[in-house]
Amino acid sequence: MDTYGIEKIGIINPKAVYRNLSPAELVEKALNRKEGILSSTGAFVVTTGKYTGRSPKDKFIVDTPAVHNKIAWGKVNKPISREKFLSLKEKITAYFQNREVFIFDGFAGADKNYTKKFRVINELASQNMFIHQLLIRPTEAELSCYNEPDYTIICAPGFKCNPEADGVNSEAAIIIDYEARLILICGSKYSGEIKKAVFSTMNYIMPEKNILPMHCSANMDPQTGETAIFFGLSGTGKTTLSADPNRKLIGDDEHGWSPDGIFNFEGGCYAKCINLSEEHEPQIYNAIKFGALVENVAIDSKTRELDFTNDSLTENTRAAYPVEYIKNAQIPGKGRIPKVIIFLTADAFGVLPPISKLDKNAAMYHFVTGFTSKLAGTERGITEPQPTFSTLFGEPFMPLEASVYAKMLGDKLEQYGTKVYLVNTGWAGGSASSGAKRIKLSYTRAMVTAAMNGTLDNTEFKHHDIFNVDYPVSCPGVPDENLDAREMWADKKAYDEQANKLAQMFVDNFTAKYPDIPSEIAAAGPKPKNYSAK
Repeated sequence: MDTYGIEKIGIINPKAVYRNLSPAELVEKALNRKEGILSSTGAFVVTTGKYTGRSPKDKFIVDTPAVHNKIAWGKVNKPISREKFLSLKEKITAYFQNREVFIFDGFAGADKNYTKKFRVINELASQNMFIHQLLIRPTEAELSCYNEPDYTIICAPGFKCNPEADGVNSEAAIIIDYEARLILICGSKYSGEIKKAVFSTMNYIMPEKNILPMHCSANMDPQTGETAIFFGLSGTGKTTLSADPNRKLIGDDEHGWSPDGIFNFEGGCYAKCINLSEEHEPQIYNAIKFGALVENVAIDSKTRELDFTNDSLTENTRAAYPVEYIKNAQIPGKGRIPKVIIFLTADAFGVLPPISKLDKNAAMYHFVTGFTSKLAGTERGITEPQPTFSTLFGEPFMPLEASVYAKMLGDKLEQYGTKVYLVNTGWAGGSASSGAKRIKLSYTRAMVTAAMNGTLDNTEFKHHDIFNVDYPVSCPGVPDENLDAREMWADKKAYDEQANKLAQMFVDNFTAKYPDIPSEIAAAGPKPKNYSAK
């Protein structure tokens, strides 16, 4: 039996070893192993148990002398000793004895100048299919000369940690050893942990190559080739807004910005699909077919039809599929220097303008701040929208100091003159807790389109004194009254109170977390006071 070298990392005496099986073969294996069922569209449907989202409190980085001074240690990047890591690795590799082992050898980084090889070793056939579809798939020729991977991920959701003995917080653990180039994932069947482990690794190594890693989606104009990127946390609309039928999709979540342009880290998409409909998101809806993996979506036991409106398992329902399932995908996932950057935020207070223009300093401020709301189900324990600040719109995945990434973005904005807009995909006319509704997707699409095609370049703007940004008074496809956040509130006094409350949150967060950021950037942020429109 060919073991493909897995004994080098301690996995010995496996029952069988399968390497880079096709999606059809993996579906057959997963069905035989009763890991899930097929939907009416042919997608493979699984449930992930109590872990239906990322588990940030269970993520650790091995603290070694080689990386210690590089990592931004704190609540997000928590250290664990090499001794504990090696002990847990020994237990997990022993767990694989007499079990089937599934290997996927693939790539991260569509620009071959910066591609990294990732080997993912899975206990579950369905999770191996997930990463097969999410990473960049090698050709037969590339696979034949793959040799040693740059990084290896071992994923054993059936292995449960002993928190006291293993030095972790629960039965689950996600541990990255950047020096050993090895990642352990155990105790959780949520496949997003594998994807984000790759992203966190790329975010560690890319800045050394003068590449800005970004938690963003990206698309391009098929005629001009001009690109746009969309920053935002899960649930703010990155996947939805970048899957524009009139533009070519470069990627939906993870990219690098090099001196040559932008490139996708991945070869697939991982879309939220709560309330998904063919009418509003046809590209994503039609991508959920054979070869796609669906997590935690309710399914009719007889018809096998998926119920995207059902959140009984979680609101963080997901579908993973190769980017080629989007008809207008850009293959390979590369594009030019971005013309426009969109910061997406889901404002649960309902007070930020639906769209506003940012100068360089304001762009730096909002990039560092990363305001949004954690949406229900995205992380364990989150059951309703909660205002939060996530550095760089991706703090859980950024191991280095924020200033490293922020300086890279500022340098690129200055060098290329890229325009930046802040777009609120959250609530309007009231807060989320008051029962107000989210801004219509059709309006958001119209505003984003106007930003990308230059329509807003010739539009009159007003200044919002509290949030210190400029917002347009008109935009094609959007009623004028839906561009002024304050005017959408029936109770203007209540709006002013909420806006000032949120503005103060910005100030408090920035003061506490970024005391060393230059003063001109700090001055570009919100300014709590009595509201007065100009």
